[in-house]
Amino acid sequence: MRRYVSADYLFPVNTPPIRNGVIVMDEEGEIIKLISDEQVPSGISVEEHRGILVPGFVNSHCHLELSYLHKQIPSETGLIDFIRSVTAERSVEQQAIDTAIREADEAMQKEGIVVVGDIANTLNSRQVKLDSSIHYHTFAEVFNFNPEEAKETFKKGNDLCEAFSPLSSSITPHAPYSVTKELFRYIKSFCDDGHNLISIHNQESEEENKLYRYKTGAFVNFYESFNKDISFFKAQARNSLRSVLPLLPESQRILLVHNTYTSFKDNNFVDRYKRDVTWCLCPNANLYIESRLPNIDLFIRSRRPVVLGTDSLASNDKLSILSEIKTLLKNSSNLSLELAIKWATINGAKYFGVDDVYGSLEPGKKPGVNLLTNNKGLNITDATEVVKLA
Repeated sequence: MRRYVSADYLFPVNTPPIRNGVIVMDEEGEIIKLISDEQVPSGISVEEHRGILVPGFVNSHCHLELSYLHKQIPSETGLIDFIRSVTAERSVEQQAIDTAIREADEAMQKEGIVVVGDIANTLNSRQVKLDSSIHYHTFAEVFNFNPEEAKETFKKGNDLCEAFSPLSSSITPHAPYSVTKELFRYIKSFCDDGHNLISIHNQESEEENKLYRYKTGAFVNFYESFNKDISFFKAQARNSLRSVLPLLPESQRILLVHNTYTSFKDNNFVDRYKRDVTWCLCPNANLYIESRLPNIDLFIRSRRPVVLGTDSLASNDKLSILSEIKTLLKNSSNLSLELAIKWATINGAKYFGVDDVYGSLEPGKKPGVNLLTNNKGLNITDATEVVKLA
């Protein structure tokens, strides 16, 4: 039984928008073809909608296991105080953690999200991912700013990564300020022998750049407050990104996440450097933590692809890619909806290597179909909502 679904506009993503386009798909949601309303055979019933049809969304950066911290962390305190709040000791029952994870997964499904890149430090999210209709890739995250513990830290991270089997997973570094050169070397050596996607938090705070340029600033004080000896670390006289990118694997796709304080020079450095880099923007989380957005226009002009993420419910009101798109469009007159949808769909699907199924409305794919309602022509509004149709 074929299903015919139409709307005012159809965004295939791989081709320009189609006015009054119709998606023809089978009962399982696989796309058979795209046609105009004039090509619909006589006698066929068409599901007609007002709005814009787009593929299912890709959330390239999430922390499901932190969902229990929703509305528990103060906003606009800066990254370091945010880290302190997230890592503070709490007495939380495992059942409450598990429930929050499951509810977050269900909420993302309702928001039309079909692929998620999720950071994990525990196995708490494994069962939900196994049960979910969402395609998850789990980044087993490692961090330890002590060179002598690099080997053991890597081993624990690799064990966590393997424990997520049969789900897609990889081992990945947390951030420049929390991973030593020794730990980077273990990850790089591991990546030389196989497929291992890399995702790293990048320049989420200017304090990270200060640490790398001069070995000054709040991160020095942060480690001192925990009596951590970081005498091994030497000032690099350059931003963290330019210091760390050479330490990352040459053979793997790399996701740079947040980029709140990434500069024009940093962007040019990435464009020239021999690494397969994708930028990931999480604007609502950036506003929540640092009360600041990345330079959106910088990434519009970048030669590297851009994807979108939500971060966690510890730093966001909800896990909605549509909400991230709204924030970006409000803050950049140069960003078109068509490009924003590309960031939210095909670019992420390509990064995760699942663009044969997801990311665009093409025959043979089963990408999910979202309807954006309450728009003004090809422009979304504050009232725009997403309705998952397939």
